Amino acid sequence: MQRFNTLLKNPELGALRMRTQETQDAQKIWNAIAPDNLAKFSRASSIKNKQLNVYADNSVVAAKIKHLLPSLLIQLQKQVCEVTAIRVKVQVKSSPQPRRKTLRKLTPAAVSSLKELSEKLAGTALGDALDKLCKTAD
Repeated sequence: MQRFNTLLKNPELGALRMRTQETQDAQKIWNAIAPDNLAKFSRASSIKNKQLNVYADNSVVAAKIKHLLPSLLIQLQKQVCEVTAIRVKVQVKSSPQPRRKTLRKLTPAAVSSLKELSEKLAGTALGDALDKLCKTAD
């Protein structure tokens, strides 16, 4: 436990701890003034030079925040925050890996029904397509 406490007293970690606290404070302020539907898709980063930096997940959210800037600044002033501007940046999150489609197999009854239909429609484009489908289903 002493090693851990010594590590926490490290000056580099002290600066990191202070930066983390600033970010948490900015996020609390942002959550208090931002509408719930916008707060879900945006994050406050910091307050520097009387400017609140906000990151939006996409350009639509950023545009909506910019549209609401005057009312948001009034709410900030009511909370006695020394913020005179809100800077909005778009920070797109990486998209998740696309799911692989599961291959669906035809039941034996479906294959036999399609074979019968392809034999009835033999010589037509639909009959040929059904015949090809039946061969790949086997």
